[in-house]
Amino acid sequence: MHPRWWSTWSGILAMWCVSRLPIRVQWWLGKVAGLLAYHLARSRRHIAEVNIRLCFPELSAAQQSALVRNAFIANGIGLLELGIAWFRNPAGLTDITRVHGLEHFEKALSEGKGVLLLGGHYSTLDLGGSLVTEFIEADVMQRDHNNPLMNAVMTRARERRYGIVLGARDLRGLFRSLKKNRAVWYATDQDYGRKDIVFAPFFGIPAGTITATSRIAERSGCKVVPFSHFRREDGPGYDIYFHPALEDFPSGNDLQDATLINKTIEREVRRAPDQYLWMHRRFKTRPDPNDPGFYGRR
Repeated sequence: MHPRWWSTWSGILAMWCVSRLPIRVQWWLGKVAGLLAYHLARSRRHIAEVNIRLCFPELSAAQQSALVRNAFIANGIGLLELGIAWFRNPAGLTDITRVHGLEHFEKALSEGKGVLLLGGHYSTLDLGGSLVTEFIEADVMQRDHNNPLMNAVMTRARERRYGIVLGARDLRGLFRSLKKNRAVWYATDQDYGRKDIVFAPFFGIPAGTITATSRIAERSGCKVVPFSHFRREDGPGYDIYFHPALEDFPSGNDLQDATLINKTIEREVRRAPDQYLWMHRRFKTRPDPNDPGFYGRR
């Protein structure tokens, strides 16, 4: 209740209020929020512009600009969808949600060694994850929010949807879940620095990619099942995709494994390029520390 948290509480209250609105109204408000961010958050827009220019060189300058704008709109909608994921029961959205390839997940789980759900940072991050738990049981690994109050609200909300919420460094908890033949939501598609990584191509650009996924699969014997979730463009609705478990994984070659992971995520991003988190500096860490960075001042 200290005044230092009043602004955070105001934001949480606003999210709760918006979550009670019809889904079409929320999408419209999210579009407005995304356009405001596009015009005001210049540093984030610059990062998105650099990423899209690197990853989609085949697009014209006008097409790249349109994709940047659409990415801000999609992520603006995703921001408002947090309210649904945190404060409402996503079961109310199952009638407008299509699940594809659930049999791939069930086959992997039948092996009895647990399943690592290889996800990505799509704009439907929280809502998509919540919707997934309406069809399967899963635990989740999360990176804590920098704001302790927001982190507490986020964690409490996820604890209502997932079986167990694991910290990003809680590998013991992760292995316990896999040993119980549970599924764990897991994402690797961000730049975590230079420790324990290899540089594998992502959209043709060498990207620092953690090798922990191979270590986890090797030690636990779990299956790694790629999955994704996107907002449908033809009206309020969502699609969830499960794919066959990665074959010959781990291979014993970290670079080969990381390349396969990045290629898999890239394939999913291409389904709906505007619904990816392009505002993250995915290529911040360069193979040679002396190489000029991509994200210098505009």
